[in-house]
Amino acid sequence: MGQWQAGVDVGGTFTDLLFIDEAERRFRVVKVPSTPDDQSRGMLAGIRDSGLAPEALSSLVHGTTVGTNAVLERKGVVCGLITTVGFRDVLELGRRTRPFGYGMIGSFEALIPREMRLEVPERLDARGNVLIALDEEAVRAAIRRLIDAGAEALVISFLHSYVNPAHEQRAAEIARELWPNPFISVGSDILREVREFERGSTAAVNGYIQPIMARYLGRLQKELKLARFRSELLVMQGNGGTMSGKAAADYAVQTVMSGPAAGALAAARIGQQSGHPNLIGCDMGGTSFDVTLIRGGEPALSAEKDIAYGVPIRVPMIDIHTIGAGGGSIARITKAGLLQVGPDSAGANPGPICYGRGGTEPTVTDANLVLGKLDTAALPGVAGGVSIEAVKAAIVEKIGRPLGLDAIEAAAAIITVASNHLASAIRLVSIERGYDPRDFALFPFGGAGPLHAVALARELGVPTVLVPRFPGLTSALGCILADLRHDFVRTLNLPLASVDPAMVDAIYAEHEARGRTQVEGEGVPVDGVDALFEADLLYRGQSHVLRVPVTRPFDPAQVKASLEALYKRRFDIELMEMTAILSNLRTAVFGRRQRIDFSIFAPEPGGSLEAAQRASRRVYFAGRWLDTPVYAREGLPVGATIAGPAIVAQLDTTILIDPGATATVDAVGNLVIAVGASAA
Repeated sequence: MGQWQAGVDVGGTFTDLLFIDEAERRFRVVKVPSTPDDQSRGMLAGIRDSGLAPEALSSLVHGTTVGTNAVLERKGVVCGLITTVGFRDVLELGRRTRPFGYGMIGSFEALIPREMRLEVPERLDARGNVLIALDEEAVRAAIRRLIDAGAEALVISFLHSYVNPAHEQRAAEIARELWPNPFISVGSDILREVREFERGSTAAVNGYIQPIMARYLGRLQKELKLARFRSELLVMQGNGGTMSGKAAADYAVQTVMSGPAAGALAAARIGQQSGHPNLIGCDMGGTSFDVTLIRGGEPALSAEKDIAYGVPIRVPMIDIHTIGAGGGSIARITKAGLLQVGPDSAGANPGPICYGRGGTEPTVTDANLVLGKLDTAALPGVAGGVSIEAVKAAIVEKIGRPLGLDAIEAAAAIITVASNHLASAIRLVSIERGYDPRDFALFPFGGAGPLHAVALARELGVPTVLVPRFPGLTSALGCILADLRHDFVRTLNLPLASVDPAMVDAIYAEHEARGRTQVEGEGVPVDGVDALFEADLLYRGQSHVLRVPVTRPFDPAQVKASLEALYKRRFDIELMEMTAILSNLRTAVFGRRQRIDFSIFAPEPGGSLEAAQRASRRVYFAGRWLDTPVYAREGLPVGATIAGPAIVAQLDTTILIDPGATATVDAVGNLVIAVGASAA
């Protein structure tokens, strides 16, 4: 068994791999083109390119977009649903929202079509008492009907099963006797929490993508086994933790947004070690731009996320806002004659024009190349490419001529429009939520993030940009850093004053025991296992909860005091005369993995700024061309200071230091950029 830990993040354009041997203080990085038709091919190719034998890996953690893409692209399996009589249309009724805020336009189609949603007689009340017994023959008939209709996966979701799962469990027992495969999602197993629509939607997402995830992970595990990988494959979850490959196949919904979650986790850890606990993490890859607000060294968690319109997922996830804006975002002229950038992307195949793989639509990457900010000879995954003159011609044809601009002006316009989209996304998670961006540092990562960071920081008034040692592999690093994690929730909806503390402690104990069993069953070495207990509370008559930490043994008075203090801090009002309701009990169980010392990435001693300079080229800044030195990141020594304009190039990204900005290499190799005022 080797000592190398591997983190793998599969993006829309590139697959990033980071290998760390903490004992010997060694690391290796690999970046290969993604293989969207089968993500495992790119991942296995990256392992081969590392030069490490799979048996040398002590752990392998995988962030994947397989499940996310299946939902976004509506490419899941044919799925059937069995539910309570009268609740067949819950997935379509939703919450009376609409696809677009203005105008009666847009449409919605549920993940499970209506003809595949069947009802059976059964009914529980809101306290879990049986009003109508489960009709087992009706369950059998519904299952046979769905099998005959071609359903590959089954979802069982009954009313009020969060408080009493007996009917769902019995229906699942019957289903396992008849269903031709193991793809059965039981609502109370996926989420035991009130809110019928969100709970049903979460179970539907799980069923919709479970066979796809199971096949993908099974294929990957088989290939790894043939290559003599002997450890357990771990998969990132959207909550910033990991789970075993088998658990990920069973609870596929937990893997949604796993790649961006890994990046946010790494950003938080790097910020903690570098003295910047408050960050705005900006992950810009080839297809998307993911923004996370990190306060006090911890990324915010949300209890629910709409993965697409009308498709909420109610499981704990790192709070990430995503827009379709990346290096591969396509620029086009709309029918109204306006320049639009994204959300469509050229992706990995064919990719931007400059990649030379047959792409014909101008992208953000192509515009940066024309402006001198990129060098195709240094871009990963580009074999030959095309000439800059050919890229200019394409930009003039598709963008410049309709707008009356030359190639340079058109490229600059593409970057300006794209930057406006990026800044708007950052404002959404900061200013619109009551946070001042000036109180944070900007943390750009992903292959394209550091190229736009200084300009974005100036637009938003952010004083500092913190660029990690390997921005393009930050999500892969997050995979290595992530602990094992399992989350549990139980709805009570009881007045806090009447709650039996012993009952609450028993529920928390059950959660913790289940979590510890799951961690131990995954066979992954951990330094320890611990649990975090929380409670969701609200005042009677309200609909939105506030979450407070809980210590055991459970003390209602202490929890009530925590609610009142949080309410006062959040809304500057006290409602002490109102009845506090204990809505949900939440438990997170962590299997703590070995911590990584980021000084492993520190530059080798003995370098100099002069020796690190590789070239100089003209770069277009704010309407003028400036001679700009190009430095190799690996040659920059600790303490080196670079005044803009400058470019720092490395395998996984290009860092642009605009005129007026100054960058310094810190003790662990991060690049700390004082944004300063524009020199234009």
